[in-house]
Amino acid sequence: MIVVSNSSPLIALAKIGKLYILRELFKEIIIPKAVWNEVVVKGKGKPGAEEVEKAEWIKVREVKDRLSVEVLKGEIEIGEAEAIILAKELNADLLIMDEKIPRIIAESIGLRVIGSLAILYIAKKRGLIKEDFDEIVKELRARGIRFSDDVINRLKQKWKNKNLF
Repeated sequence: MIVVSNSSPLIALAKIGKLYILRELFKEIIIPKAVWNEVVVKGKGKPGAEEVEKAEWIKVREVKDRLSVEVLKGEIEIGEAEAIILAKELNADLLIMDEKIPRIIAESIGLRVIGSLAILYIAKKRGLIKEDFDEIVKELRARGIRFSDDVINRLKQKWKNKNLF
C-alpha cells in the first residue's frame, strides 16, 4: 500500500506519542521534501521533528511535477501542494491530510484522503491503542489540535461499521 502524508498528521500524532500508529497500519509512509523541511528542519525542537527524522519507515521523495505544485501554492501551503502532487504521481492508495481545503483539492483529483482522527479511530478499533478514543480527542485538543465536535461525530458514523484497509 502506498501512503503519502502531509505535515499536520505527523505533528498531531507525535504530539500525543502515537506516531508509531502509522508504521503499525501502513509499514511505510512517504512524504515530500517540503513536508520533511517543515517538520524536521523548520520544526527543529518542536513535536514531531526528532521522531520523523529518526523514523526509518518514513521515506522522503522529490516531486517531479513542479508546475502543478506552483499552481497549487496559490491556494494552499507548499507542503500540502507537494503531498497532493506526490500522491498523484505515485498513484498512492491513501493521502493522510487534515486541512479542509487541501483535502477537497486532493479528493477532486481522485485521491483517497483520510485524516489524523480517522487514523486514531481505526487504530483504536484494531486494538493498536488502549486509551478510549474520546480521551485521545481530549489530549489532542489539550495539545492545540483543533477540530469540531461535528467532525468527531461524522467520523464515528462513517467508520462505525467499516474497515478502511
